[in-house]
Amino acid sequence: MAKSSSTKSREENGAPRGRKGDRADEIVTAAFEEFTVKGYAGTRLEDVASRAKVSKGLPYLYFKTKEELFKAVVRSVLTPAFDEMRELMLASDLPSEDFLKGPFLAFLQDLVKSRRMLIARLLISEGHKHPELTRFYYDHVVSKGIAALRAFIDRGVERGELKPTGLHDFPQLLVAPALMAVTWRSCSRPMPISTPMSF
Repeated sequence: MAKSSSTKSREENGAPRGRKGDRADEIVTAAFEEFTVKGYAGTRLEDVASRAKVSKGLPYLYFKTKEELFKAVVRSVLTPAFDEMRELMLASDLPSEDFLKGPFLAFLQDLVKSRRMLIARLLISEGHKHPELTRFYYDHVVSKGIAALRAFIDRGVERGELKPTGLHDFPQLLVAPALMAVTWRSCSRPMPISTPMSF
């Protein structure tokens, strides 16, 4: 049976029928690697295409700009893990101290060792040059995390498990050690770029 003109067009453009989602995922994965190796400024969509083994113009069919592609990387690499922890934090029946010393500490330890934090390292080093990226990261990752931490702290105070302190106003103190660890590793022992991606 002859292929329809629309199917032929899809295949000629490098996006065969039924592969659209797969192609986009491959491009985002390749972009993550390029951003972590070359930084934001040094990454080109052509290089992303080469790493993803797709045609040079294909990334532009899914992501009009490098900024859009970086945002897709944040959504794919960081957002799911943080969303899962926020949901667990707000739904857990564990006493506050047990949760912080158990699931939350394990999450931070895993986060520091994972390559996800290379995105945070990139923003620390280049964010001042790209305020639109830091704003996106704040709106989609940081602000939601702070809100969840604050709700967790308030709940602990209401239960009598935590004392009312300034932690309500500065809940980011709970994750400050992890951010310091990322900064320290960046300065003293850069993470190897050849390590297989572990999200």
